Amino acid sequence: MAALLYSATMSLDGFIAGPGGDMGWLNRHLGPPSPALEALPSQTGCLLIGGRTFRGDDPNAGTDSEGAFEGEYAGPSVVLTRTPPAESVPGVEFETDLVRAVERSRELAGERYVNVLGAATAQACLRAGLLDEILLCVTPVLLGGGTRAFEPNDLGEVGLEPLPDTGELWFRMRR
Repeated sequence: MAALLYSATMSLDGFIAGPGGDMGWLNRHLGPPSPALEALPSQTGCLLIGGRTFRGDDPNAGTDSEGAFEGEYAGPSVVLTRTPPAESVPGVEFETDLVRAVERSRELAGERYVNVLGAATAQACLRAGLLDEILLCVTPVLLGGGTRAFEPNDLGEVGLEPLPDTGELWFRMRR
């Protein structure tokens, strides 16, 4: 079964998007990708995307790098949203229920990762006990505001186990 991975690039002060959902900061502050990150698009079988992230800012809009993983991902996506669009979107399915969205994403991913995009969706998966791994790339910038990778919550302490040989902040959930 596909593992559910929340991957995000965040500022040193913990934000994955700037004020108003601005993602343009990524283009100004990203360094060279690591081997683990370069391999991630080919290891991903489906994206599970939050509604706000799906409708949000793409720092590469209008370029050859538009889309997930700077345009390197071309597989299926499931969007978790309370308000699915009236018109269909090629390659994208819409779900209003978290558990159903995760189940469908896992079906589509096969044995590869379901990569969760969006802080609120990742946190909902974490609360529901559905998240398997977390990969965070820390970028040397302080944004001072925006969308946090993790908001304070009532979960208490969540144990994580570092994954060896990744060279990243890559963790598996302790169960």
